[in-house]
Amino acid sequence: MSDLVLSSLDEGVLTLTFNRPDRLNAWTDALGRSYFDLLEQAERDPGVRVIIVTGAGKGFCAGADFQTLAALQDGSYDQEPDERPNIFPTTIRKPIIAAVNGACAGLGMVHALVCDLIFTAAEAKWTTAFVRRGLVAEYGIAWILPRLIGQAKSMDILLSGRTFTGAEAVELGLASRAVPGERLLEETLTYARELATHSSPTSMAVIKRQLWGDWEKSLEGSAAEAERLMAESFGRPDFGEGVASFLERRAPAFPPLTA
Repeated sequence: MSDLVLSSLDEGVLTLTFNRPDRLNAWTDALGRSYFDLLEQAERDPGVRVIIVTGAGKGFCAGADFQTLAALQDGSYDQEPDERPNIFPTTIRKPIIAAVNGACAGLGMVHALVCDLIFTAAEAKWTTAFVRRGLVAEYGIAWILPRLIGQAKSMDILLSGRTFTGAEAVELGLASRAVPGERLLEETLTYARELATHSSPTSMAVIKRQLWGDWEKSLEGSAAEAERLMAESFGRPDFGEGVASFLERRAPAFPPLTA
């Protein structure tokens, strides 16, 4: 099962690679379990500060595997579902960056969007796809999309199921950066190493929780919670190290994220 997702750690950056290139990394329960298991391991590993998720070959993830869809349609599907939901990556305290190298469709698009940042190959093909398979806006995408790009643009890509490029994904506000495919992993790794070197792991974990958790709060509620969290941060060693490294003009030596 582990071969379904490859794992490589370098300079605090863990790269997880969906590894079904012959199927454009189409999602199966086994692939999902392997991916989520590796995320849980990364959560506990103090050597991991940032996570990159990408796909082997020409695809990021082309959505649910059609053999799974066919089994669901004819009633022969008998796999036990993973108890962890598809939005599970949002609960991991470490930043997750999707490097969308190719086909990003349906459930695959959901898994890009539940990462914290998205870099994409400019030529990568994106689509929600659901409506063209007789399905609905699945796995929380109807909640995420309007908050990222607004109601009208969400209606467009969900109701049409049209295909668009990574370059348009950036224009829409779905992705942070579009680059030529041959430079995608290099640029994503450069950015991730910058986070791993210069950003406090604890600060990143708290900020990630704020950004995913504050969407339903009022401005006043968010500000009040930020004041409480700021007071906590003054008592952490990260604060002292952040100030000292700035004054001493050196890279910070932040401690790893603790439980």
